[in-house]
Amino acid sequence: MAKITLVDTPCLISFFLLLLADLSCCKEILVGGNHTAWKIPSSPSDSLNKWAESLRFHVGDSLVWKYDGEKDSVLQVTKEAYINCNTTNPAASYSNGDTKVKLERSGPFFFISGSKSNCVQGEKLHIVVMSSRGGFFTGGSAPSPAPSPALLEAQAVPPANGSASSLTSRIGVLAFVGLAIVLL
Repeated sequence: MAKITLVDTPCLISFFLLLLADLSCCKEILVGGNHTAWKIPSSPSDSLNKWAESLRFHVGDSLVWKYDGEKDSVLQVTKEAYINCNTTNPAASYSNGDTKVKLERSGPFFFISGSKSNCVQGEKLHIVVMSSRGGFFTGGSAPSPAPSPALLEAQAVPPANGSASSLTSRIGVLAFVGLAIVLL
């Protein structure tokens, strides 16, 4: 039976700190929780914003969209463009059908369909990314959670269960590394 000595203790502590830091950082989140969520919602009460309200987004996470790139696209826009479904001059435009957007700052993010008519019918998403310190913004007053679509006169895609994440594989890799450190 292996005996843990004081020499092994710093290695174990380092491993567990690394594991905790990794678990809290940088998830890939499938928008709407499934591959068919980026579409016109089936009813006004179904909303991607409602789905987003149940999650916490952190700096370093990535949003992932799956959609038919020949029929639709994702635009990252300002709040005003989001409210008005203005598809001209987006901050970023994606149309490959497999879009990944890394959330590199805290604060609000606004996404709409590249099809103005789809956006007007509710194909849009507003999220708020928390700061790395656990709050929402690093300075000033903190914003409210994502508003309901009724407040912005918007509807979005129906919520769904699940999200894309490599959490299980990351735990496995970290466990293997930790075991190697302990055995060395």
